Amino acid sequence: MTTATDLNQPTLQPAAPTGRRLSWPVLLLIIAGGLALTSIVRLITGADGITNVSQMSTALQLAVPIGLAGLGGLWAERAGVVNIGLEGMMILGTWFGAWAGFQWGPWTGVLVGIAGGAIGGLLHAFVTVTFNVNHIVSGVAINILALGVTRYLAPLAFEGRTGGSAKQSPAVDSLGNFTVPGLSDALRDLNNQGWFLISDIAGLLGGLVTNVSWLTLIAVALIPGTWWILWRTAFGLRLRSCGENPVAAESLGVNVYKYKYIAVIISGGLAGLGGVFLSIVANPFYLEGQVSGRGYIGLAAMIFGNWMPGGLALGAGLFGYTDSLNLRGGSANVHALLLLGALLLLIGAVWLVVRKKYLQAVITLVVGGLVFAWYATTNEVPNQVVSATPYVITLVVLALSAQRLRMPKADGLPYRKGQGK
Repeated sequence: MTTATDLNQPTLQPAAPTGRRLSWPVLLLIIAGGLALTSIVRLITGADGITNVSQMSTALQLAVPIGLAGLGGLWAERAGVVNIGLEGMMILGTWFGAWAGFQWGPWTGVLVGIAGGAIGGLLHAFVTVTFNVNHIVSGVAINILALGVTRYLAPLAFEGRTGGSAKQSPAVDSLGNFTVPGLSDALRDLNNQGWFLISDIAGLLGGLVTNVSWLTLIAVALIPGTWWILWRTAFGLRLRSCGENPVAAESLGVNVYKYKYIAVIISGGLAGLGGVFLSIVANPFYLEGQVSGRGYIGLAAMIFGNWMPGGLALGAGLFGYTDSLNLRGGSANVHALLLLGALLLLIGAVWLVVRKKYLQAVITLVVGGLVFAWYATTNEVPNQVVSATPYVITLVVLALSAQRLRMPKADGLPYRKGQGK
C-alpha cells in the first residue's frame, strides 16, 4: 500500500474528502432499498420493462461511453486540470475509430480511436499546462475544433465508399459479444417470473451476462484499474498530489508538468475509447452527432461520484439506465418512474423532518405531491419528456449531491513551474 513516505513528506498525502463518507455496508443497503422500491413500483404499475434483462443490457451498453468519459475526466482533474473537452475527445474517438475500423478491422479501430482522443488530450494539456490558458476556454475550443475537423474529414474519407456518405462511415465489423451459457437463460427465466425483488435482481444480473461486448469488459475493468493505480501506487500518489498541492509536490522533486501531461493524455485516450464504443459497438459506423452530449454527462457522472471511480460507475449506470428508457418502452416506463420519484421524495421529506429541516421537508413533500398527481392523472408521458429524462436526472442528481462534493484542491487553478520559490 502506497503511503506519503514514498515522497519523503507525510503532509503530501492528499486530504480525504470532508464530511461523513458512506461505508460499503451502508451503500449496499441503500442500493438494496432502491431495488426494493423499484420492485414495488413495478408490481403496482405493471411496467415490467423497468427491470427486465433487455432493459438492463441496453442500460449497460449506454452507460459504458458515459463511464469512460467520466473516467477520463477523473484522471485529468485528479492532476488538477479541468477537462471540459471530453465531448470533443469523444468525437475524435468516434471518427478515428470508425475510419480505421472499416479499413483495417475493429480492433485496429479501437487503438486508432484511443489515439485520436489522446491527441485531443495532448492539445488540451499543451494549452492549459504549458501556456496556462483557462481550462474551460480550452475545453470548449477542443469541442468546437473536434466537431469542425471531423465534419471536414468525413466527406473526404467516407464519400464514394460502400455505405458511406458525408455524414456517415461505411460499416465496421463487430468486435463480438459473449453470453454466459446457462446462467443467462436461468436469470432471464427468473426475471420473467415477476417475483418481488428476486426477479428484479435477476434482471439486473442478467443484463451483465447477456450479449456483452468484449469492449464492455475492458471498460468495466478500467474502473478498479484506475482506483488501484491512483490510490495504491507511488505514481498515483504523485499524480494526485499535483491536483491537491502542486507547489508542495514540486518542492519534493515531482515533475508537475510531466504528471499533468500524462494525466490529460490518458484522459483524452479514455474519452476516445468512449467514442470508439459509440461508433463500433453501439453502432457499427460513425455518424455525425452520435456523441450527443455524452461527454458532458460523463463529466456530471464524475462529479456525482465525488471524483472517485466507484461513485463514477454508479453515476454512469444511473444515467445509462435513464437513457435506455428512450429505446425500450419509454413512455410507459418513464410514467412508472414518476411514482418511484414521488415515493423517493416522500422518503426524503421524512428524512428531513428527522433532521429537523422542516422548511426543506415541506418543499420536498409538496414537490412529491405534484409528481404523484402527475402520475395519478395521466396514463403516459409525452415523448419529449422521455427524451429529456436523462438530462433532467443529471441535473437533479447533481443538485442533491452538491453538498457532499469535494474536488481536488488545485483543480483548475493556474500553475507555473517554480512559483513556490
